[in-house]
Amino acid sequence: MALGVAGVICAPLMYIVYLALSADSSVWSRLWNTRIPELLFNTVSLAVSVSAGTFVLGVSLAWLVVRYNFLGRQVWEWALVLPLAMPTYVLAYVYTYLLGAGGPVEQAWQIWAGPEGRVFSPHSYAGATLVMTLDTFPFVYLLTRAALLNFNLSYEEVARVCGASRLRRMLTVTLPLLRPAIVAGLSLVILYVVSDFGAVSLLRFQTFTYAVYQQITGRYDQTAAGVLSLLLVLFALIFLVIERWFRERSRFYQTTGRYRVPARKPCGPLGTGLITLYMVVVFGIAFGLPALLLIHWSVSAVAEGAVDVRFLGFMRNSVFLSGLAATFALLIGTPLAYLASRWPSRLNVLCLQAAYAGYVLPGPVGALALLVLFSHLAPFWYGTAVVLIVAYIVHFLPAGLQTMEPALQQVTPNLEEAARSLGLGPVRTFRETTLPLVQGGFVAAWVLMFLQCMKELPATLLLRPVGFDTLAVRVWLEASEEYYKLAAPSALLIVIMTLPALLLLVSKDWRAA
Repeated sequence: MALGVAGVICAPLMYIVYLALSADSSVWSRLWNTRIPELLFNTVSLAVSVSAGTFVLGVSLAWLVVRYNFLGRQVWEWALVLPLAMPTYVLAYVYTYLLGAGGPVEQAWQIWAGPEGRVFSPHSYAGATLVMTLDTFPFVYLLTRAALLNFNLSYEEVARVCGASRLRRMLTVTLPLLRPAIVAGLSLVILYVVSDFGAVSLLRFQTFTYAVYQQITGRYDQTAAGVLSLLLVLFALIFLVIERWFRERSRFYQTTGRYRVPARKPCGPLGTGLITLYMVVVFGIAFGLPALLLIHWSVSAVAEGAVDVRFLGFMRNSVFLSGLAATFALLIGTPLAYLASRWPSRLNVLCLQAAYAGYVLPGPVGALALLVLFSHLAPFWYGTAVVLIVAYIVHFLPAGLQTMEPALQQVTPNLEEAARSLGLGPVRTFRETTLPLVQGGFVAAWVLMFLQCMKELPATLLLRPVGFDTLAVRVWLEASEEYYKLAAPSALLIVIMTLPALLLLVSKDWRAA
């Protein structure tokens, strides 16, 4: 089964490999001399800077909400997840308005610096880093928070008894034990950054995905797009191999029966004020300010009669596609993650690694590959929503696997072996022993995939059935023409529709009893 799933998921990639390897040598030479060095540098530098920013924000915020007790902590615990509801392309066009020439930020700066004062352009490396960091830091925050909630205080107490200072305990005991969760979050961030299309295209920052889209829509050169896509996939595969090696050296199990949850340290007025200020700033620039602008623009659009009953159809289409795709992806990803975790043979690990290929395949090229495959192999599904759901599964299954794998790795195989020794079969052992212990990770995986599908843009643009628009499509169609007010209602609906799923992540303590 795992081999068959991996084969289906890799089919679009195989088409891209064929397209790139069949390209004439002159195409490779032209791209290497004109585009590849710049694209490689931009993509790698953006991934590095965003991962550094998300590490600082995600880990520090998770540490504060789990280890300290301050006024409003329960509110901030779920509020810090809300930026996940803001699509990168929405955040990009909001900050294009805010930081652009003549925008509110520049006008405010000129009051202090004079009429010649300028702020940095959003259409730059700094602008792309800012937008992508603000949008993706909740990935690291969520996984680090979950790991801290399940952290055993006994380890820190042993280090304290041995004379280790608080800083040394954090650096040598706590962070190493949190390393699998942090690495999983950063891996998800990096894969998200190198495959993102919406933000970099609106900010005009040249990465592999943006260049691929330009080759397809501008030059109509699928061969050059295939070459660039293959290089992007190779870069991602190298990263995944390194990440897999790192994770295999970072497996930790709770082997003692004594489990103690760290008590939250109370904060005084000064500590509460500093923590609250930090969280207000991060939340404000990542979600609060953009949301206020969307509300303001949406109110203006409603007043002008731009919102009608069609938006109910856009909502229904988005939820229907995203829910089906996330559910099928969870069912498909469970055997892949379980087999690689419990029986890490070369075949099982290879099948799991193959499932990650779809996440780094640029959306436009992956969509075109699926169109070709379905038109030849399954023409009766061509032009239907089935093709789009398959594209979602291929592209976003790794988002679920990055969460499902650490959840399975935290459950010691001894528990399953004990259940099997009592006469339970494999299926019943997984259902009654393993699943209750990993349900938190699996719920988080479903939510993450659902959110990604709700915000997906390029594949939806190319694969949606005629007249089957989603909220993301409407946002893009209006924002690409710089009709910010007309794009705001659809963008605001995406945020509203994803809020219940996000709140599910923090509404309950998913730790096993």
